[in-house]
Amino acid sequence: QVQLVESGGGLVQPGGSLRLSCAASRSIFSIYGMGWYRQAPGKQRELVARDTIGGNTNYAESVKGRFTISRDGAKKTVYLQMNNLKPEDTAVYYCNAVINAYDYWGRGTQVTVSS
Repeated sequence: QVQLVESGGGLVQPGGSLRLSCAASRSIFSIYGMGWYRQAPGKQRELVARDTIGGNTNYAESVKGRFTISRDGAKKTVYLQMNNLKPEDTAVYYCNAVINAYDYWGRGTQVTVSS
């Protein structure tokens, strides 16, 4: 099991940047997959970025070149660096971990991109 706590969301203007953090309650060295998802009002939750052991990462097409996922094992934290934010990036962002084929979720952090 793992508990996940997101932070770093907020209100930012278009073109701005934010860094989201996901703090885990246990070591993340052995967690195969960790990632970020988002859900905008009236829409389904969608994958934003995902990182697996071995360094494989994948991103939604809409965020490629703007967002970067990374892990810091010593801090038990996964980050999502978001640059050149757009209004369509507005959503609640959720951290995800897959352990033994079971999905664990944080409670989410709100990101609002607006002028």
